[in-house]
Amino acid sequence: MHPMLNTAIKAARRAGTIINRASIDLDRIQVSRKGPSDYVTEVDRAAEDAIIDVLRTAYPDHSFLAEESGQHGHDGSDALAANEWVIDPLDGTTNFIHGFPTYAISIALRQRGQVMHSVIFDPSRNEMFTASRGGGAFLNDRRMRVSTQTRFHDALLGARWPSSKLPDELAAPRFAELVRGSAGIRRTGSAVLDLAYVAVGRLDGYCGLGLKPWDLAAASLMVLEAGGLIADLEGEQTWMESGNVLAATPKIFTQMLAHLNVAGAK
Repeated sequence: MHPMLNTAIKAARRAGTIINRASIDLDRIQVSRKGPSDYVTEVDRAAEDAIIDVLRTAYPDHSFLAEESGQHGHDGSDALAANEWVIDPLDGTTNFIHGFPTYAISIALRQRGQVMHSVIFDPSRNEMFTASRGGGAFLNDRRMRVSTQTRFHDALLGARWPSSKLPDELAAPRFAELVRGSAGIRRTGSAVLDLAYVAVGRLDGYCGLGLKPWDLAAASLMVLEAGGLIADLEGEQTWMESGNVLAATPKIFTQMLAHLNVAGAK
């Protein structure tokens, strides 16, 4: 295993310890809002600080893009930093503060803009998802592959739209088309875990809107290394910039794209 991936695993486990300890007594956690239905807690910040501390100790010249503290470690003049860690310390904060055990830590290393190593850790289940470019994707040291599902009407999909309630008027027809054609759609509240579940074959596909780089960096590499495909909703490679993403096993990917295009044409 690559030393940088090992360091990321160490950082994820340290953050997981903080999150698990806090989950024992949720009533004591301080919660604030960043926006409508967008929460942040002292646990998010403590987990992020722990991750950055481990990574910075090992690699003091690396830079960081983290959900809570933003971009630091370089002045931004070089948009493609030589080594940049992209961090989401607690994806699924709303779930966490309600005691709903579906949330995860996400850490990715980008080199000149390309994700090379990634870790997603689900501390409540002790599930460690890892991937290295060209080296495959693993769940707790077991090789991951996307599902073998080929029929869209039997496919179980994940979805994420920005609102905690319903998709907006533009997105609603597309999601309705996916619902009608598939076996069903699940919204877990953690885009990071949804994409990891595509990589491990628990979901056959995923469609998400309004995501951020820290939602996508680690998980996208896992999907690709597990044999899946990833693109934006038009099938182009602008998903990291747009935040709109489609990820699935190859057979389901093409069928999802067709359903989305049908809905978009109506």
